[in-house]
Amino acid sequence: MKDTLVFLLQSIVDHPDDIVVDETQAEDLSAQAGKTMLTIHANTEDMGKIIGKSGRIIRALRDLIKLMAAKQGVYVDVVIAEEIQK
Repeated sequence: MKDTLVFLLQSIVDHPDDIVVDETQAEDLSAQAGKTMLTIHANTEDMGKIIGKSGRIIRALRDLIKLMAAKQGVYVDVVIAEEIQK
């Protein structure tokens, strides 16, 4: 799923070499146990293309990845990393 997300993101942005997707597992005893988080790190110039008009692109990417995860019986969430600008 991570590779699919990276491929899709690199296809729509202007700076494909700057795309990094971190995969983290929540393995604590909370309600999020077994949850996988895919965090997108990208060039700030590409954030608009990733989010899309009214959030349509990121919503479609999340839906696609969640469908792939559901077929495998796991839970995956896709989030965009917020970069702090100075």
